[in-house]
Amino acid sequence: MGSTAHHGVEGVGRRDLIKRSAALGLVAAPGMGLLSACASGGGSGDSDEGTNKGKTSKDNPFGAKKGSKLDVVVFKGGYGDDYAKAWEADFGKKLGITSTHTGTQEITGKLQPRFNAGNPPDLVDDSGAQKINIDVLYKNGQLLDLAEVLDAPSVDDPAKKVRDTLIPGTLDPGLQEGKIVALNYIYTVWGLWYSGKLFKDKGWEEPKTWADLLAICKDAKSQGIGGLAHQGKYPYYINVAIMDLIAKKGGLDAMKAIDNLDPRAFVGSDAAQEAIEAVYEVVEKGYLMPGTNGLTHTESQTRWNQYKAVFITSGSWLENEQLKQTPADFDMKFLPMPLLPGSKLPFEAIRAGSGEPFIIPAKAKNLPAAKEFMRRMLSKEWSTLFAKQANSLTILKDGVDPSVRLRPGTQSTVEASKAAGGNTFRYLYTEWYSEMGTAIEAASNELMAKRIQPKEWLKRCQAAVDKQAKDPASKKNHRD
Repeated sequence: MGSTAHHGVEGVGRRDLIKRSAALGLVAAPGMGLLSACASGGGSGDSDEGTNKGKTSKDNPFGAKKGSKLDVVVFKGGYGDDYAKAWEADFGKKLGITSTHTGTQEITGKLQPRFNAGNPPDLVDDSGAQKINIDVLYKNGQLLDLAEVLDAPSVDDPAKKVRDTLIPGTLDPGLQEGKIVALNYIYTVWGLWYSGKLFKDKGWEEPKTWADLLAICKDAKSQGIGGLAHQGKYPYYINVAIMDLIAKKGGLDAMKAIDNLDPRAFVGSDAAQEAIEAVYEVVEKGYLMPGTNGLTHTESQTRWNQYKAVFITSGSWLENEQLKQTPADFDMKFLPMPLLPGSKLPFEAIRAGSGEPFIIPAKAKNLPAAKEFMRRMLSKEWSTLFAKQANSLTILKDGVDPSVRLRPGTQSTVEASKAAGGNTFRYLYTEWYSEMGTAIEAASNELMAKRIQPKEWLKRCQAAVDKQAKDPASKKNHRD
């Protein structure tokens, strides 16, 4: 989805804070290591490993060969693709390896035929609404196990393995049956967003409870402003609100019940029932921005930028995705999901972790260069290049040079992450069970359009869980 701003900052103190906080090391490491990443070696398929294999050395552990070519495909969404072009230029300069670069939003359209023909690219950022589902690629044996890259020496400190330089828990979303087959590169937070300027103009305070949020929506409606915009054509986004409310109300157990395909994940879950009723209240009271159900993500987000709605749900790619549409004085802000009564997690708790999965196809023609490219992605130099180009943080600890200035929305996510500390959570069912994820999104779409009621939403989501649980392969994924 990331797939997917204003530059002014108030006062010297604020500027200094941004400078000091921009380093990733100041983002509290989330307590998300809920899974053990016991990865094992992976096969290389029918790649031309021999043709493209050069001499290995301390600085070139995979033997990436000078003069060879690398085929890179990048999702050109919220983060753009200038960062990848900067990486490729540096790779060419340092290793003498040229890159074929494709930036696109049509990942499935462009790549499915290539995977089917056994001629995939060497490295892919498999993201966006048209991504190829990781679980499907994995089941078809089309992904390289990334253990070799993660166990290689770090570019910055060869005494450490690459995996030991990453924020704890950020590898988890790339797990399939105990193997890391996707590298989710970007440190992402998900939640609500609002305009600091609009709040100041209207005298609103940041809502910490759902009741406070509804009160703001009511006031906004009386002034002809929508309370909540959502990206109607992509119900992934409204599920940020629904699933965050479930996790915060019921705690980590409510979240794990869904990931672990519990027979009471939805029907029989008080947290799920209260969460979906709370979101439906926004619909029932007419607090949705008019027309939002029929809009794409960028259409809804642009109307939100035009002050036609107070809140919108998204991940931290939002600011970069909306740079051209955001007024200079908008003052974009991130907000953790407000609480339902009796919530087990605090207001500061946020959904946080890694997004934007990068994969190396098992049949990549230039595996040595692809592995080396990924190793360098996890260096401070390339992590900082990414932060400069995409205005976002990576999964590398201390991965961004302190001189990099972040924009207001991204800076507010840094502060939110620090405030959350270990109170972070992250669902994995979207990575493990794409078919189930799609069914839940479809139910949410029907609910937001008022075509079904909360009780029916719970039934449809539970049916999706129960269907998935019947697949014997689902027993291979579990979180404790």
